[in-house]
Amino acid sequence: MNHFPIFLNTAGRRIVLSGGGDAAQAKLRLLMKTTANLTVIAPDADAQIKAWANAGKLTLIERTMEPGDTLCAALFYAADEDAAEDKRTAAIAHADGALVNIVDNLADSQFITPAIVDRDPVTIAIGTEGAAPVLARAIKADLEEKLPTGLGTLAAIGKAFRKAADALPFGRPRRDFWRDYYFNAGPRAMADGVEAIQPALDALLSDHLMRDTRQGHVAFVGAGPGDPELLTLKARKALDEADVVIYDRLISPEILELARREATMIDVGKEAFGPSTPQDVINALIVEHGLKGAQVVRLKSGDATVFGRLDEEIDAVTDANISWNIVPGITSASAAVASIGQSLTKRGRNSSVRFLTGHDMKGFADHDWKALAQTGEVAAIYMGKKSARFIQGRLLMHGIDPATPVTVIENASRRDQRVLSTTVSDMEPTISNAGLDGPALTFIGLAPRAAQNALSGLPPHTQPMHPVAQSDTARKVL
Repeated sequence: MNHFPIFLNTAGRRIVLSGGGDAAQAKLRLLMKTTANLTVIAPDADAQIKAWANAGKLTLIERTMEPGDTLCAALFYAADEDAAEDKRTAAIAHADGALVNIVDNLADSQFITPAIVDRDPVTIAIGTEGAAPVLARAIKADLEEKLPTGLGTLAAIGKAFRKAADALPFGRPRRDFWRDYYFNAGPRAMADGVEAIQPALDALLSDHLMRDTRQGHVAFVGAGPGDPELLTLKARKALDEADVVIYDRLISPEILELARREATMIDVGKEAFGPSTPQDVINALIVEHGLKGAQVVRLKSGDATVFGRLDEEIDAVTDANISWNIVPGITSASAAVASIGQSLTKRGRNSSVRFLTGHDMKGFADHDWKALAQTGEVAAIYMGKKSARFIQGRLLMHGIDPATPVTVIENASRRDQRVLSTTVSDMEPTISNAGLDGPALTFIGLAPRAAQNALSGLPPHTQPMHPVAQSDTARKVL
């Protein structure tokens, strides 16, 4: 982020603009929404700018800009529509200490003006750092359509009521009150006319002051495989309401960004055969914040019910008499198999699929290797990178066909996803040599559809696929 967004208080401050043509008019239409003192310097201003000056909306100085014209100015816009003149006027403004924007010259500007959705006092600024103004305008149009025109009125009345609402305890009680106002009581009152809003606010405050303090609650939320677009609506709602988010190591930064900015974020990451937060400590943290009355989100990668030690945390919460619920998520196996164009089960191939873990609390996990080695079996192995050689040995020992396909998907669903296609015979050292450092899921018995079709002579998979890294054996057969 090169341009940090802020909202500048322009009340009574100077904003100076050099230029009198179309570019100047475009900026002025936006700047006149502020309460700043606007000064336009142009030897030949358009009629519209002169009309605004005559109406007292701005001060027009009809000459070229001179040193000292931007003294005490908060902002300066060079809108001369001439590169040489823009450079000259910008240099003057720099010397006078003003922040400078040169229209259509991102490289030499100190700030940019975003696209704005105006529901005064609600203002939404949309910026693309100058990279895609068309996209910014499209987002603006979409928001303009979705936000009711009366939103500003609700916000203005709510702003005047903030001191009265301070009678509520700080934190969640106030947030619950304002959420109720903006999304329930306020819009309903607005339908009866602006005059109905204030009585509705008074009644709502009385109701919230009489309510018992909200009890702590824990939501065990599945965050999915990493792509924020794969979060469920219920998961997003839980993050939006959370006071405390206790999250795993594999949660993507994009998903953590969706939590409320004021929420307490606690990393309790665990790594197989590496540094980990003890489960007892995690349980204690969940209970501690729940007993304090917080709305806690225990955020787990994938689905909370799959290899997430969920039962231990539920037992701890239940023993402390804290209410809880589970929000399912998309497990990594579902996202990973979708990325290779396959299904987990297929008529005539396999009527069941096994979800396995590569290791458990005692080390490498043992399973029914004889059953897994049968032709047509499909297994999805979580946390199997470091146990790959162990798994390979067990499968070969129990008679699996060495040519059985193996597919490893690293960072499933994320932008940096990688797909490694190999076989049981080449499973190691192929996996170790690939240098996988992200979360990976291993499929035994499944190849990417493109690879499978190449072997069977069928047309290649037509959907967009992530790049596939292949072992030497895989390259030979493809």
